Amino acid sequence: MLLVFALMALAWWGGEWLGWRTVERQAAVIGVIALALALNVILPFGHPIREITGRHPQLWLIVFVLGAIGVLYGSGVGWLRSIAMAREAEATPPEGASAEPGPAATPQDPSKLTPDELTRYARHIVLREIGGPGQKKLKAARVLVIGAGGLGSPALLYLAAAGVGHVTVLDDDEVDASNLQRQVIHRTEGQGRNKAQSAAEAMVALNPHIHVTPLALRLTDANGPELVAGADMVLDGTDNFATRYLANDLAVAAGIPLISGALSQWEGQLSVFDPAHGAPCYRCIFPQEPAPGLAPSCAEAGVMGPLPGVVGAMMAAEAVKLITGAGSPLRGEMQIYDALWSETRKIRLKRREGCPTCGGVAPQAG
Repeated sequence: MLLVFALMALAWWGGEWLGWRTVERQAAVIGVIALALALNVILPFGHPIREITGRHPQLWLIVFVLGAIGVLYGSGVGWLRSIAMAREAEATPPEGASAEPGPAATPQDPSKLTPDELTRYARHIVLREIGGPGQKKLKAARVLVIGAGGLGSPALLYLAAAGVGHVTVLDDDEVDASNLQRQVIHRTEGQGRNKAQSAAEAMVALNPHIHVTPLALRLTDANGPELVAGADMVLDGTDNFATRYLANDLAVAAGIPLISGALSQWEGQLSVFDPAHGAPCYRCIFPQEPAPGLAPSCAEAGVMGPLPGVVGAMMAAEAVKLITGAGSPLRGEMQIYDALWSETRKIRLKRREGCPTCGGVAPQAG
């Protein structure tokens, strides 16, 4: 058996030394396995060659099947990637060339995916619900994220990894040692730094193809309209009702979705508030701020460390679905996750008649 493994290593590393392509080296290794299988089937039991190649053909049959599956999978991914790259090449005019006759050249479409991006987002592109067109939508999307804390940390990391092209991060707070138990986008050496700036650096380090705008600001009536005006959606990961109400009012006025999450101890919840598409707004469900003490902050009540990661990742998933048009977003529904008892449930939400924020908003067609 050791002889066969030695021949497989020789085929792989020797092929690399000879300049063979990966697929050729894979074929050589599979060939060695096939030869060992054939020898153990053809030669009689006790033959010296069969003795030194494993004796039992069943072993090499299993190895051969697993190896063939691996090669076919790798070849399939490479084939899909080559098709995507070919389509990108056909759709993108050569640099300096113009798609239409005339003296001026047409600038390259910034939504086009580069070869490196095609490799990076390959697992998205092979998803039927996203594909190349969906990934281009992600690259062109503009998302405003309010808060780079417990919920914002995982949401921002996954938005960056997913290839959301333009993200604005709003947070005027600084990284503190007590944040590091759950705010995974920040690092110990970043204590004392602005959270928006710390988050932006982590996002660009994860994915240099995106654009991140960190703003050490708090959302206000004065700066809110301008910030929301350029966004396709808002993600609210704050922990105070005043900012949540303001984010909701601004999103409704702009006609864009608000993805809102909240945490308390072991339980988290999230929903997509989008009156423009028939869903309620935040004020429909929470018309008044709770009385003091009924909804304590994480600092007061505590929060289990991984819980923000679960809910924040769900918020990023909702953003990806909204941008690409995949699946069914949480419009008119609230997802509730209880980490202590490992329970998940959804409840239906309805618009409130006479809501002062969205009462006059008519759902868009389509």
